[in-house]
Amino acid sequence: MAATLKANVREAILAAARDAAMAYGYGGINFRDLAEAVGIKAASINYYFANKALLGEAIARRYWEDIARDLESISVATQSPIDALKQYPGIFRLSLARDNRICLSSFMATEHDELPEPVLKEVQTFADVNTAWLSKQLVAAKLVEPTDSESRARAIYAAVAGAQIIARSRSDIHLFDSLIESYRKAGLLPN
Repeated sequence: MAATLKANVREAILAAARDAAMAYGYGGINFRDLAEAVGIKAASINYYFANKALLGEAIARRYWEDIARDLESISVATQSPIDALKQYPGIFRLSLARDNRICLSSFMATEHDELPEPVLKEVQTFADVNTAWLSKQLVAAKLVEPTDSESRARAIYAAVAGAQIIARSRSDIHLFDSLIESYRKAGLLPN
């Protein structure tokens, strides 16, 4: 029972910290606020995460692990790599639909100079996971040659993440949809 409770508290801290980071970035992660959100004492967070850097690293790692699972689910659930590529922007749209949040990785990447090295490494891994998946889908769909897949994948990732940032700045999810449609018309994303 105690182990289950500890695991639940740790998960609740991670979830609250993820939400804070998606709204305010790494700088917005505050043990006192997290403790209040979880319903524990601020000092109790130190039992699970000795400091903010370790918590930030755990959040960012969990975030890219979750996206890797989501991307794999898209691969399995779709009929073709083209269909998988068409669904890709939807992952970023979900964050906007959740109270105008943006991708944790995008937010933290803008804080590059303030991030501890282990946190930055996990944030960069998020981009690498996205790029690798996109690259694989692009090659499987025969949209690019393998030698060109990584640069095209990075362009797609950057464009979709950028559309999310622009839409958030206007609190307008429809702007995100409009930008994604323009990427399709321009040929960056498949129709």
